[in-house]
Amino acid sequence: MHNPQREGTMPLALFEKHPVLGEKLPHISLADLPTPVERLGALGARVGVERLYVKRDDLTGPVYGGNKPRKLEFLLAEALRTGKSHVLTFGCAGSNHALATAIYSRQAGLKSISMLMDQPNARYVRQNLLASHHFGAELHLCNVGLESRLRWLKIHWSTGCQVVRHTVADGKRPMLIPPGGTSITGVVGYVNAAFELARQVAAGQMPEPDLVYVASGTMGTAAGLILGLPAAGLKSHVVAVEVVGRTDTCRRRMASLVNRTAAYLHSLDDTFPAVDLHDSHVDIRTGYLGDGYACFTKEGMEAVSLMMKLGGIGLEGTYTGKTLAALVGDVRGGAVKDRTLLFWNTVNSRDLSEFALAVDYHDLPHPFHRYFEEDVQPLDHGGFR
Repeated sequence: MHNPQREGTMPLALFEKHPVLGEKLPHISLADLPTPVERLGALGARVGVERLYVKRDDLTGPVYGGNKPRKLEFLLAEALRTGKSHVLTFGCAGSNHALATAIYSRQAGLKSISMLMDQPNARYVRQNLLASHHFGAELHLCNVGLESRLRWLKIHWSTGCQVVRHTVADGKRPMLIPPGGTSITGVVGYVNAAFELARQVAAGQMPEPDLVYVASGTMGTAAGLILGLPAAGLKSHVVAVEVVGRTDTCRRRMASLVNRTAAYLHSLDDTFPAVDLHDSHVDIRTGYLGDGYACFTKEGMEAVSLMMKLGGIGLEGTYTGKTLAALVGDVRGGAVKDRTLLFWNTVNSRDLSEFALAVDYHDLPHPFHRYFEEDVQPLDHGGFR
């Protein structure tokens, strides 16, 4: 099931190069593509790199941008193709993915269920929860106050209960979407993004980047770029910046995800290259995680401030601030001298305050109220209340 492109938009770059995939892969048009590439002249001058660019995936949608709409174009198409009425996904309390799934599911005529886990408090957590409720998400907080092993048991138990409840009520089992939209189907969204970048390089919109810096959470975005860039004819090296921990495990999982996605696409179209990536060739940049996932760092928040001041682009402290901090650290450490660098912005920059402020937090399920009644972390100076 492949929906025609909206009027005035270009065909997906991946489908342009591999039209057989366009015929076989379920896809619906949700995102505003291509997203622009821009030179960050003032920021580059400040940190000491002449050729610094940004890929503006914060602008993938008029209501909500970031990296998730690219994945959801394929994931929600699969849900529609298989006749689902609900999708059920996972994330932490302030999950950008869960919010994006709520927004774009409603646009596609589907209902969304979010199974959420506890995380350090931040203003964006509050905003995302309120906006998710506004867009009709059914919210569940699954693992508060439990030890690590028990948390995962609770998540599995709670998910099973919701699957049974909705299957009985609706007569259809919800489609499960993994955290971050990271699956073979979701990764294809960023394989296409790599082909889109190659098309922009060929059009002279920016020189071919030597290094591409991108946040690596559930790894789907980075995996798509690692697979897609060489498949599209670019030699760019992907630097996946750690934002969740477990680096050794992540390298193995990243390589497996790349290889499985390549095998899937090759099985549909034998002109798409098969690959056998070893985990030793996966570059995950460590040293910028701080105390853990969603714990803001001094370096990350300084990078957020620099980007806003010199680039006019809003970042945040969980993913993109830490990613830009890694890039700046490499530049100042002399590791990337005379290179062309691309910072891939994966966070939404659209204003959600209209939707969030329309909701009273007391309308959320009670377990979420504490995010509004307890203080945010000290380094969080975001604009939302």
